Amino acid sequence: MSSHKSDDDFSVPTWMHVLGGWVNRHPRTWIRLGNMETRLVQEMIEDIRVDRPLYVAGLARSGTTVLLERLAEHPEVGTHRYVDFPLLHTPYWWNRWLSLVPRGKEVAQERAHKDGIAVTSQSPEAFEEMLWMTFFPHAHDPSKSSILGRDAQHPAFERFYDDHIRKLLAIHKRKRYAAKGNYNLARLGYLHRLYPDARFLLAIRSPVGHIASLMKQQALFACGEAHNPRALEHMRRVGHFEFGLDRRAINVGDDALASKIETLWREGYEVEGWARYWAELYRHVADTLEAAPSLREACLVLRYEDLCNQPMQTLTKVYAHCQLDVDPSALAQAAAGLHFPTYYQPRFSDQEMTMIKDMTKETAARFGYDE
Repeated sequence: MSSHKSDDDFSVPTWMHVLGGWVNRHPRTWIRLGNMETRLVQEMIEDIRVDRPLYVAGLARSGTTVLLERLAEHPEVGTHRYVDFPLLHTPYWWNRWLSLVPRGKEVAQERAHKDGIAVTSQSPEAFEEMLWMTFFPHAHDPSKSSILGRDAQHPAFERFYDDHIRKLLAIHKRKRYAAKGNYNLARLGYLHRLYPDARFLLAIRSPVGHIASLMKQQALFACGEAHNPRALEHMRRVGHFEFGLDRRAINVGDDALASKIETLWREGYEVEGWARYWAELYRHVADTLEAAPSLREACLVLRYEDLCNQPMQTLTKVYAHCQLDVDPSALAQAAAGLHFPTYYQPRFSDQEMTMIKDMTKETAARFGYDE
């Protein structure tokens, strides 16, 4: 799906569908092309190093997009943008081509999520997952553990990934790289080994409100993809399996539980499926941080409720943790407009409320939720 508004928010332009499909079907070709590009621009990037990269991660609908947008507004920070798809693997050549194409005036339009977030082709977006899928083809197989810890090794990916970030920083003349990746919740140890000076923002949301939002998006995307088969293919190609007709659970080490969650979703037990998933995913995060003090120090856990209720104070913590200097006026502007969603309210029965609380309370308590 493009960032442009149309009569149907799930429509995918033909050129994007065709070109995106070509990239998706030939991962080895695009690895070779990306490495060729790196050799050709070596002089341009030889003095650039990946300095304190910023990673935003969390189960979808926990505030990760807002956090990425606030980071991307900083003049030192570079990110992937909507316009970077589909030739993500060769950012220098793609951006050179884009610079030759006349750009019309864009008006920001609400994205397909219908959540009040307006975007243009220049808005930051979570496209890094395409690189992970190129080198880790089973990254989204729910029957296999997605965990990549400190002991994980993939030299070819690590070289390509580092070169890619350096090219992106050179193209946009930025010093710090920021990425949103919900699936990076299962890769915190690996990323921290690759970049010991990285800073992580881990978003979480109170289970009842979180599950209500997840269910709303699932219904929206399933309907949108049913009417637009191209949208389903697009979501697969960019690595978004959080919602829709090909929703997949992240397996964080318990094969049986991941299978059970998939079965619950498939059979229509949405509330129970999401409750078990929320509890399992954030249990994994809590266990990971408890077991690794240096990683824990690199992470700032952000509660969605704090971001909405105390935006100034919370964003002050965010920028401090990320080691980004922000003047007071920019901070005030970044905090403006952050509030709880007003376009829907959770509507669970008493039985469903009890189920959510019972299934999530142990994990929720580890993050300061006492409901």
